[in-house]
Order: sequence, then C-alpha cells, then structure tokens
Amino acid sequence: MSETYVPMISSGVAGPLGVVHLPRLWLKVSLEEAGKLASGYPAVGKGFDAMALAVLGLDEQAVRNYIKQKKPTYPEFEAWVKKNAKSLTREAVEKHNAAVRGYDHDDETRGGILGACGIAHDASAPKDGVSLNNLDDWYEFHQAVLR
Repeated sequence: MSETYVPMISSGVAGPLGVVHLPRLWLKVSLEEAGKLASGYPAVGKGFDAMALAVLGLDEQAVRNYIKQKKPTYPEFEAWVKKNAKSLTREAVEKHNAAVRGYDHDDETRGGILGACGIAHDASAPKDGVSLNNLDDWYEFHQAVLR
C-alpha cells in the first residue's frame, strides 16, 4: 500500500530564484507523479500554481513531463526553470510574490479552514491565503499522520 503525503512546504516559501510558491508546486507535482499526493490536493491548481506558471511563462505539461521523467531535486528543478522560463525578471517575480502574499481567501473558505482548526472566525484570525493554507495543511497533516 502506498502512503500519501500532505505537501508541507508553504506557499510563502521561495527557493534561490526567489519565486514564492515554486517549491510547493515542485513538491505537489513530484508527489502526484509518484502517486503519493494526498487526496484533495491538486498537483497544479488554478490559484497560486497557475500564477507561478504564468509569471514564469512555463507550460504546465512541460513542468509535469520534466518532473515525471527526471524526478529532480528542488535545485535541479530550479535550474530547469531558469533555462526554460520565458519571463524570469525581477519585476515579474516581485509582482507575483506580492500577489501571492497579498491574496485573501473569500469569507466562506476562510470560515471553513478556521472552523476545522477550531479557531474563531473573527477579526483577529488570519485572512491571507498563505496563512490559511498553512493552517489547512497542518490540520490535514495532523488528521492523516498524528491523530
């Protein structure tokens, strides 16, 4: 029986290229290609994943194929990104990073995550997607592994 894993790299983390969320995208695609991505997690979703691919000018299928065929370490993946990105500029990366860090989940998504974590859905609770996604990952990891 194959174990699956909650991707525990935060969207707020960047590797040496400085692109936030890129390490998480690498991990999710790597896990999916190995048949080990936890249920409920898309390897490439329409949010931060799509944003990272778009800012870099990378084709989703090309990323998937590279990871499936080469099974790269993260530094190897970044080297491939650097070679294949159509738009790796400091300005584009800074704009992307600000967009990821500044994204707030809608109230329904926020309430669901906070509720599952036992956190009051009030003004003191986080609103940003990165913090809420971290809480969601930690909760899902706890449920799958530590409970």
